[in-house]
Amino acid sequence: MGEAIRQPSAMYDFKPDETLAPAELYRQLGDAADALTTGESDGIANMANVAALIWEFVPRLNWAGFYRVVQNGTEKELVLGPFVGRPACIRIPFGQGVCGAAAATGETQLVEDVHAFPGHIACDAASQSEVVVPVMRDGEVLAIIDCDSPEAARFTREDARGLEALATLLSERI
Repeated sequence: MGEAIRQPSAMYDFKPDETLAPAELYRQLGDAADALTTGESDGIANMANVAALIWEFVPRLNWAGFYRVVQNGTEKELVLGPFVGRPACIRIPFGQGVCGAAAATGETQLVEDVHAFPGHIACDAASQSEVVVPVMRDGEVLAIIDCDSPEAARFTREDARGLEALATLLSERI
């Protein structure tokens, strides 16, 4: 006899009010992410849902998603995780590009002009600005949240703070 198919218990429809102030928008994004990830042990599923939420909540993006930290022999590298947007670079060494810098330093990277960032990796030529936030547990980077925009200087410190709060929530869920 075959295994029973698990039916979804709820339909999710998270639609933010486009007139919200950034702090409230990110609070609601965090609430939605908490609702979707509570009790779910699969980190990939949680990253997939949160990438979709970021896409829904954060305006003027052309890419939103995750890179996961993976051990490759003696070195760690970033490997593409769940995302929304155009196809992206699959592997990024620590220390290279904006994502690699966030992974290597464990610090948020807020870049107004990606073309001025030393060693920027152009996965999508339309990207003009980027914010990258490490997801950390016990002092180690597990993944990074990456958001790109086709607008120069699109991201503010408030965007970074909102995504940092999201990274903290996800640190025990991915």
